[in-house]
Amino acid sequence: MSRNKKLKTCFFAVMSIFMIVNLLVFYFKPAYSKSSSPVQIIFWHSMGSNLGKTLQHLVDEYNLKKKNVKVVAQYQGSYDDMITKLKTSQAAKRGPDIVQVYEIGTRFMLDSGWVVPMQKFVDADRFNLKQIEPNLLAYYTVENTLWSMPFNSSTPILYYNKTAFREVNLDPNKPPKTFNDVETYGMKLLKKDEKGKVIRYGLSMAIYGWYFEQLLAKQGALYVNNGNGREKRATKVVFNSEAGKNILRWWKRLIDKGVAGNFGRNYDDTINAFISGKTCMIVASTASLKTILDGAGKKFEVGTGFIPALNNTKNGGVIIGGASLWILKNREDLYQKSAWDFVKFLVSTTSQLYWHRNTGYFPINRGVYSLKEMNEHLKKFPQFKTAIDQLHATPINYATRGALIGVFPEARQIIEESIEKVIVKNYSIDKALKEAEAKINKAIKDYNQIFGY
Repeated sequence: MSRNKKLKTCFFAVMSIFMIVNLLVFYFKPAYSKSSSPVQIIFWHSMGSNLGKTLQHLVDEYNLKKKNVKVVAQYQGSYDDMITKLKTSQAAKRGPDIVQVYEIGTRFMLDSGWVVPMQKFVDADRFNLKQIEPNLLAYYTVENTLWSMPFNSSTPILYYNKTAFREVNLDPNKPPKTFNDVETYGMKLLKKDEKGKVIRYGLSMAIYGWYFEQLLAKQGALYVNNGNGREKRATKVVFNSEAGKNILRWWKRLIDKGVAGNFGRNYDDTINAFISGKTCMIVASTASLKTILDGAGKKFEVGTGFIPALNNTKNGGVIIGGASLWILKNREDLYQKSAWDFVKFLVSTTSQLYWHRNTGYFPINRGVYSLKEMNEHLKKFPQFKTAIDQLHATPINYATRGALIGVFPEARQIIEESIEKVIVKNYSIDKALKEAEAKINKAIKDYNQIFGY
């Protein structure tokens, strides 16, 4: 064989091998690799309007920083809507990776069997929980296990019209500390027209079951038995007590004397009454502070104070409201760990500073208070500090950690009906509480039986 012919044969052999190798590489090459495709995390939440925009800003910020994870935030409507949709999606095995659930949904989430305890990720990552507000952690810690991460947390505070205080010679820097003070202040602030019709009330509170719970805790009293359902599962309510009766007695007394106005169950109606000058003091969530400040504008100066006390106990305080973040075990570890990474981002100092300043919810990370921006913010809006001080002044015990029952949404409606009967229909306080007790106890019993208790 000639030398040229040998070279030609070798050339074609090499080319053939090269083509075969390339074909094999092409054939076995995956369409994409896990390392190049981000893990998509589905996050269900109930933050609408401005809250939703603020949350989406944080989601977008996280997605820009992370190339291997993409969080898709999906608004699901109200907290109640969220629970309903969650039940449906979980039954179809199409639930999200992270879900935001209101605080009164805690017992149900524990019973659902859908959850990976947040404690698992905390321990594995050696995450320092000391940076998180202890009062907030206490609510979501059950049997020494942190089940969910507090996120949008709030408590009620007293809002008052400082301008109106000055008008009637009340010290604008000294809000009422007790219910007796509220009555005294309210009588001075009360304003009537020539015909004797009230045109400005001293105080107003929405008919809201959450306030009943708060005023029990303020007295150091429990809502349900077994340590508010924290020693073991609650089986009955215990609010039909002197503490529960104190609340309704005080509320009805102020209504009957014309000092307090009743604007119904709609929370926003009482907020609007305060902003429009129809009432000088209200009890409302800390999460409403920005809305109230914006609404009052230059019309009057807004002051804030602790929830007034009904007794002299040192064991009383406030219970947190709002919601927390739960990681669900719908998908494998990779997704759960990615969800945990996003949770850590949301509770970081930077994220919590932004969240607090734009919503009014507590910064759940205590490191926020050491930031220069936070100190400047509190100097500009000292009203925010009241909520923080009240939280820090609250002792952690069964009363202030809040009750755990699986029928809380129903229980709140029953309590609201009872309050309405007493202050509007002159119903007997004893009878109203006894009827509420019976209805809620039945609901608790029926719920517990579903889960074999």
